[in-house]
Amino acid sequence: MEENEELNEEHLEPQDHQENSQDSLTKVTGMYKDWFLDYASYVILERAVPAIEDGFKPVQRRIMHALKELDDGRYNKVANVVGHTMQYHPHGDASIADAMVQIGQKDLLIDTQGNWGNILTGDSAAASRYIEARLSKFALEVVFSPKITEWQSSYDGRKKEPTNLPVKFPLLLAQGAEGIAVGLSTKVLPHNFIELIDSSIKHLKGQKFTIYPDFPTSGIIDVSNYNDGIRGGKIRVRAKISQLDKSTLVINEIPYGTNTSSLIDSILKANEKGKIKIRKIEDNTAADVEILIHLPSGLSPDKTIDALYAFTACESSISPLGCIIEDNKPLFIGVTEMLQRSTDYTVELLRAELEVQLRELEEQWHFASLERIFIENRIYRDIEEQETWEGVIKAIDDGLKPHIKHLKRAVTEEDIARLTEIRIKRISKFDIDKAQQLIDSLEERIAEVKNNLEHIIEFAIDYFKNLKTKYGKDRERKSEIRIFDDIEATKVVIRNTKLYVNREEGFIGTSLKRDEYVAECSDIDDIIVMTKAGEMMITKVDSKTFVGKNIIHAAIFKKKDKRTIYNMVYKDGKGGPSYIKRFYVTGVTRDKMYDLTNGSANSDVLYFSENPNGEAEVISVLLRQAGSIKKLKWDIDFADVLIKGRASKGNIVTKYPVKRIELKEKGVSTLKPRKIWFDDVVRRLNVDGRGELLGEFKGEDRLLVVTQKGYVKTFLPEMTTHFDEDMIVLEKWIPNKPLSSIYYEGEKDRYYIKRFLVENENKDELFISEHPKSVLEIVSTDWRPVFEIEFSKPRGKDQKPNQTIDVEDFIAVKGIKALGNQVTADKIKNVDALEPLEYSSPEVPEENESKVIDGNSEEGQTDSDAQVPKSNDDTDKEGDSNSQATLF
Repeated sequence: MEENEELNEEHLEPQDHQENSQDSLTKVTGMYKDWFLDYASYVILERAVPAIEDGFKPVQRRIMHALKELDDGRYNKVANVVGHTMQYHPHGDASIADAMVQIGQKDLLIDTQGNWGNILTGDSAAASRYIEARLSKFALEVVFSPKITEWQSSYDGRKKEPTNLPVKFPLLLAQGAEGIAVGLSTKVLPHNFIELIDSSIKHLKGQKFTIYPDFPTSGIIDVSNYNDGIRGGKIRVRAKISQLDKSTLVINEIPYGTNTSSLIDSILKANEKGKIKIRKIEDNTAADVEILIHLPSGLSPDKTIDALYAFTACESSISPLGCIIEDNKPLFIGVTEMLQRSTDYTVELLRAELEVQLRELEEQWHFASLERIFIENRIYRDIEEQETWEGVIKAIDDGLKPHIKHLKRAVTEEDIARLTEIRIKRISKFDIDKAQQLIDSLEERIAEVKNNLEHIIEFAIDYFKNLKTKYGKDRERKSEIRIFDDIEATKVVIRNTKLYVNREEGFIGTSLKRDEYVAECSDIDDIIVMTKAGEMMITKVDSKTFVGKNIIHAAIFKKKDKRTIYNMVYKDGKGGPSYIKRFYVTGVTRDKMYDLTNGSANSDVLYFSENPNGEAEVISVLLRQAGSIKKLKWDIDFADVLIKGRASKGNIVTKYPVKRIELKEKGVSTLKPRKIWFDDVVRRLNVDGRGELLGEFKGEDRLLVVTQKGYVKTFLPEMTTHFDEDMIVLEKWIPNKPLSSIYYEGEKDRYYIKRFLVENENKDELFISEHPKSVLEIVSTDWRPVFEIEFSKPRGKDQKPNQTIDVEDFIAVKGIKALGNQVTADKIKNVDALEPLEYSSPEVPEENESKVIDGNSEEGQTDSDAQVPKSNDDTDKEGDSNSQATLF
């Protein structure tokens, strides 16, 4: 028994020990917390986010270091570089190769050879064993400086790698960076090489600067909301789309972040969904982007361009987020501060390099001086009798002492040891004059370095200017900066679905194919519906929607449209009076039923019409025979009724029962001509008063456009119109007003002048000759223009005096295809338009426009009193304060 008890006690001891040690165990939740923090910190610092000092992520820094170690001026296989990089980077070869391809495609740090892919088409690079790379001259000059580089052990302790590379340039902003880490991300957009250098110089001079992104894919960008590249900012990018001919569009530049393949896919997808309509698309991209989009006949190219921006990847938004690593911590800053920090860091690196250079020069001067003293004073003879090393050192030291007072530092034993290594051959051929020249040269270089250190800012400015001179060629801005006009999708969408209505039962939709056809529509359109009971609703296009029985009007709704005027006569309640009103409908709540009458039960619409351009018809009102009514019929002109909001009550027509209302006479527009402006910033027409006023336009008035290539065209003003970059004339077209021009005729090698009228509307016509060397010198739309010609000075001849031409006197108006009259065969330097001669335009009888509405204003007044007198009941109902405004 005693033995068993002892065994039991021994058996229990470990269990007791475990119970006592449970308090020191780490809980699983705590372990996960530590592991997650370690993982998050590792990903942020070692994988995803670049350092502010050199702009590199760790893998990029290690690739550059490996390339430098392998550099001998020749190309190296990328596979070899990847393998060399793996000595420093504890990850797979695929991630290293991908990172290296990305650096190479930016065409700044790596000189590439072979198929490195194409950022325009999205084609990937060839396998790393087939492509080669070496450091570019720019990288060798800017990125490396071993003498001032800080080093650290590699992940396995076998090698030394740079903590940060001494990059003397804002490389992070030039290349851009993008990465996703744990809990944060970064997206620094690339900027222009030359603009970064110019901005760095401005910062060093204490001047303010602003930098904007510049993308290798070119395109058009809107940086109005860039917000210095910090969180909350946004940049809009667009493809550059132009009209090749009336049925073909061409894309020559694509937005950043896309490629031709993804762009074409988005266009085809939008075409399949019916958002746009195209006939065929061709991709001819090689070194430059060229995507041809062929349109069906009759489709507006301008509208299609806007639709491409609205429904495809031809326009996209990029949200920058400036996050970098500083002192092993993530820091969120804007691109302005990034450039300032990088420039200041460059100054410190240049200072460090100069200090190293100064120390080296002073060491060279010190030893050159010692060498001269040693040889010139034949101190080497003092060591002939010495038998020990200590004796040799002491003999030389004693021999030097009388001659070293001018030295800048004390002579060390290492200096004396170097003197003993001088060969007899050098001593025998020693030239005192050459030695002195070397010392003088070193002193000049030392003085120069010291001067640069004293004026380090000026030295840094010269450094940046030198970079711009050496490497700035062909690095001009590629992305064009503009302000984009917002595109309303409903105005440019292709309407390829049929809308139907069942008026009696009150249904409307795209699936009611047996019922009455309304219009073509799209799935993003809204429909406006009005019923016989005087109710109105705006709803989204759907397959089938109930909107109320006895529909009297259904159409596609145009938001913010004040030019579409509705004319209506309704009976207020079962036995109430009849009212007349004119109103417009702008913004309303979708799927809400609105009452257009006075709100009484059993109200009924007696007459209704929709007028897209504010037309006002004349109607005949017929009353039922009741009592002693003497006049049973009379006419009312809607032009005499004020236009108000939809909630207005209207004017009383009669208190007697109405038998029927008939249309007597169709009306004409009562709207004033629209004032149209051209905004040169967004290169769009508008009616909002932005830009240059082009004039007031009626329904058939046209715009005149002349381009530098010699084309002229007239067309109806549409807000969706796109204008060519080489447009030189844009104004309201006066049909009988001639155009005057001087142009160089390439085939005949002479200058001609011509006057002509535009003969064909809405058609591009060339008014100079078709010869490829023909050039338009000047064009004028003045009635009686005067041109002054300045001639080029022929070599060895006198300068020909300027010639003034009264165009009206020089040539009569001819056809647009006429060659014109010859002006001169001499070379013209410049042609200027002088003050035109006075012209009295023929008097045009004024049209009777006494009742008009200004579509650009909120309020107005008729010039004559209405035949239907305004009553006290002609007020607006509560809840619609905007309905009181009229457009008269």
